[in-house]
Amino acid sequence: MPETGTPDASPPQPRFTVETARVLAEVAHNRQKDKLKRPYREHVLAVGDALEDFDDDIQIAGYLHDIAEDTPMTRQALLDMGVSERAVAIIERVTKRLHDNPDDYQDGIRFIAEDHDATLVKIADNAHNSLPERVQALAEKWPDKPPVTRYDEARPVLYEAVPAEEVRKILARVNPWLLEELDAMDDHPGESPVAEPGAKPDAGS
Repeated sequence: MPETGTPDASPPQPRFTVETARVLAEVAHNRQKDKLKRPYREHVLAVGDALEDFDDDIQIAGYLHDIAEDTPMTRQALLDMGVSERAVAIIERVTKRLHDNPDDYQDGIRFIAEDHDATLVKIADNAHNSLPERVQALAEKWPDKPPVTRYDEARPVLYEAVPAEEVRKILARVNPWLLEELDAMDDHPGESPVAEPGAKPDAGS
């Protein structure tokens, strides 16, 4: 005899996981290339991987940090897929085109640094863009291009906004060459290391 009563509840929606974000990032950026004509998905995957020591929302935002900048994906589409409000808020804060003044890079960095979670994502993004091999390749490709030091200038602002140990965890995973710079900042708080001419040309967003 069939049971009567309230109908069965709808099955729960699958949770949007870190692995889902990783796959989405790979697919969304699949056809894109960076300035060195390398697959752009390598960058977004590296940023997400660098945040492995943090919670799921921060990792998800790391993998998807450029999805609102470089793809047609909207806030509502992300929410409909199951991305949390917190992760979407992080993604929006690090999305340059959504800033009040998208052309003012350092103003955008200060805005990002007002939020702990977004700062972690931006540190990972900055660190991957500042890998020595990448910097050297860009310098070789554009030897006559004046040095752009915006990444160097951004790091003290970002590093001061979160605990040093959290910065260290990210750098150890994605760009350990920057740990020496972090140590120098810790030894001399308030002083920004000065980049040598041509040391770090622009490497991306």
